[in-house]
Amino acid sequence: MNLNPADGHIMDYTTGWATDADIGTDEEAFSKDYLNKEVWKMDVNYIAIVRHQQGIADAIKVFQFKETRSMLERFQDMDPGRRIETVGEALQESISDTAEDLAGDPIFSVGGDLAFNWGYGDNGCRIVLTGGHLSGLGEYEDNIHGLGNHFNVNPKTGVEISNEWRHEIANSQNKFDNPGGVIYVQGTDHGKGHAYREVPVKGNYAIFISQDRTNFPFLNQQLDTRIIVITAGTSIHSIW
Repeated sequence: MNLNPADGHIMDYTTGWATDADIGTDEEAFSKDYLNKEVWKMDVNYIAIVRHQQGIADAIKVFQFKETRSMLERFQDMDPGRRIETVGEALQESISDTAEDLAGDPIFSVGGDLAFNWGYGDNGCRIVLTGGHLSGLGEYEDNIHGLGNHFNVNPKTGVEISNEWRHEIANSQNKFDNPGGVIYVQGTDHGKGHAYREVPVKGNYAIFISQDRTNFPFLNQQLDTRIIVITAGTSIHSIW
């Protein structure tokens, strides 16, 4: 998967994550929103979230899932949702010396494990870090900020109520600390909600998954949709 919050296609809470459909093309996999539905249906144990600039990785986090199942199954599990999917926090965290604008990054400025399908009131967020703010089940406060967001949706079904409040990526923030309670969203891929304020894109966010690989050794390197790691001195091939 790849998320580009300024490509004109909005990967909010309702789009792509749980619908078993391809999005985009291999040729534009690191410049636009992208999802390979066959990969999304593979049983996996590890996930890498990689921020990149035109396909060059500048920040990486790797996590271990609590259980083996596919990404599609995980994101379809919305009722009741609110699942902490990983354990032990980040197994790997690598930041390039050239990485910029990390403050407020929804993945790389926050600690903890990955929570999926975090629904609260009529709000939902597909991926958020547990080290940040996690709203209570009945709180209608529009204040969880991660990847794949919507502030007017049924989070247990993924059905949109109004498209004004969808947005792809938001900065880590507490809106109650912001002037007038505004919400800072990256790029142009968002609805017309009156509280939204655009801020510069920090990068694209790519998601890689693996059955057996615990690290992602590709900082400052060009990404590809399929990466094979050959361990020195062995014949083991691990695939991201």
